[in-house]
Amino acid sequence: MKKILITGGAGYIGSHMNKYLHKLGVDTVVFDNLSNGHEKAVKWGKFFKGDLLNKADLDRVFSEHEFEAVIHFAAFAYVGESVTDPQKYYINNVVGTLQLLETMKNHGVKYFIFSSTCATYGAVTEVPILETTPQNPINPYGQSKLMIEKILSDYSHAYDLKYVALRYFNASGSDLDIGEEHDPETHLLPIVIEKALGKRDSLTVNGNNYDTEDGTAVRDYIHVMDLAQAHYLGLEYLKKGGFSDFFNLGTGQGFSILEIIKTVEKVSGVQIPYKIGPRREGDPAKLIADNTKAKKVLGWDPKFAKIEDIVSSAWEFHKNHSH
Repeated sequence: MKKILITGGAGYIGSHMNKYLHKLGVDTVVFDNLSNGHEKAVKWGKFFKGDLLNKADLDRVFSEHEFEAVIHFAAFAYVGESVTDPQKYYINNVVGTLQLLETMKNHGVKYFIFSSTCATYGAVTEVPILETTPQNPINPYGQSKLMIEKILSDYSHAYDLKYVALRYFNASGSDLDIGEEHDPETHLLPIVIEKALGKRDSLTVNGNNYDTEDGTAVRDYIHVMDLAQAHYLGLEYLKKGGFSDFFNLGTGQGFSILEIIKTVEKVSGVQIPYKIGPRREGDPAKLIADNTKAKKVLGWDPKFAKIEDIVSSAWEFHKNHSH
């Protein structure tokens, strides 16, 4: 039986994907350079330490294993850093993906599931966001992901490549034995939880003068295992002859920063002090997905619809893994 290659499979979402496939009895190979991932998170399948920018690494992993598909997570994903060091993002995210696609082509692997982002839409004025909403990224990170989407579209016309690109909203939550561990941590939920656990001195809310109910930015939080399910369904859809396409992944519900803080307080039983700081440059007031297309076309059904469930899963992981 052919295997699935998971690039960036030692990272947050990639390691959950690996676990999800393992539960279904699918053989996996994780390809990761460990720049941001953790080898301890690769608990299933085989691990191959390699870099997308090194063609020899790619050729070796494709020669050693027979792959049916590639699920591609490997990318730098810090928005702020992408603004101060765009070169790092364009080389790693775009050139790395081009080399991966070239290796797939050379080895006759035609199914590609791509981890894209709602950052390709930029500062939208209307929510919920549809797949047809104009894409105008406002930072090099979002720009790099949009470039890859355009490349995939061209490649699928020219070569026998079938792809699904998934534009995620705010990935969050954890499974029991793997979770979210970024260094530095930039995601709101783990930051609030670290404050509740006493691992952070202060918590700053970036702006409270947005055009939202409580003045703080509103985002669509989606559980990481629901994301994993969507990648698997995307691959099944392609294998059954589905057309290459783009899908939003979110719950369709928005929660403000203050609502997230209150939910962590409720789940943890800890009161969390915070201060208000300036807005972050380029932060839209509201990002909420319209997920109708993923539900209809892929048969996707997010299991963690309640924000309390998402927050509880993250709280359990961080509480049990705090050092």
